[in-house]
Amino acid sequence: MELPPTTSTVETPKKSGFFRELLSYAILALVVVLPIRMWVAQPFVVNGSSMDTTFADGEYLIVDELSYRFKAPERGDVLIFKYPQDPSKYFIKRLIGLPGETVVVKNDKVTIVNADNPKGIVLNEPYIHSRTFGDLTKTLEDDEYFVMGDNRVVSSDSRVWGALPKSDVVGRPIMRLLPLSGFDLWPGKVASTTVEAKE
Repeated sequence: MELPPTTSTVETPKKSGFFRELLSYAILALVVVLPIRMWVAQPFVVNGSSMDTTFADGEYLIVDELSYRFKAPERGDVLIFKYPQDPSKYFIKRLIGLPGETVVVKNDKVTIVNADNPKGIVLNEPYIHSRTFGDLTKTLEDDEYFVMGDNRVVSSDSRVWGALPKSDVVGRPIMRLLPLSGFDLWPGKVASTTVEAKE
């Protein structure tokens, strides 16, 4: 018994089917990517030298916008936030003073006074490589932070424009993407904030 010859055929997709499929992929991408971009992580480019040598001008960071919805920032964290005097601008600084604390900047030292340390503790800050100018005392409200740049000589921070409202905090850097030679996870993170008791 002889079998009929077999052939393989390929159907040309209809143009309307192709565009429908392309549209469904585009919608899926929007549904998945857009919420991540808006509420979870977003890119940020460092502009200026106020965080030298931790972050350099032009570095490309990915910012985690989700973590601080579930836990409060800790002293020593690097924050991305809306500049209180112009919310259209974004700044990057290090968290120094927490809500309810008193921050004293004097003689190149930063002293923190709080309920646990009524006599004050002097911060030991291994991330700074410049002098900490200033002569001020600032007591923070329950919804305020005190932030400073790592390059204290040139940084415009809470010493200049005051406390940072909690509501202006956007997130923290979780990745340094560019330059590739500086690729890093949790850039600027310190293992712990070391302090010494005030004498």
